[in-house]
Amino acid sequence: MINELKKALLIGVGAVAATYEKANELISEMVQKGKLTVEEGKELTEELKRDFKEKTSSTTNKVKSKFDDLKPITKDDLKAFVQESDIPSRLELEALRRKIEELEEKLNRKEES
Repeated sequence: MINELKKALLIGVGAVAATYEKANELISEMVQKGKLTVEEGKELTEELKRDFKEKTSSTTNKVKSKFDDLKPITKDDLKAFVQESDIPSRLELEALRRKIEELEEKLNRKEES
């Protein structure tokens, strides 16, 4: 799950970075074509940088929050899982093994007599 969260974060940051780069290129083209003044281009670029930083920071904070919500599995959690899953314990398996051996011995004795 942690790898999936890392991948999601990287995809999100990559998408925002690619969008930032394309928007920056568009602003530069508009300045070159005279559709924007150099000052307007600088202003838009600065606004774009702020927005980029805010979005990456927001995404990073969300992912960090998800990581913080994750907790390691404790012995008690594992025991509860085993009990809920109705998985026999080692002691129960050993008891069953002994019972089978006893029954096999009784069966062998009956067959011999």
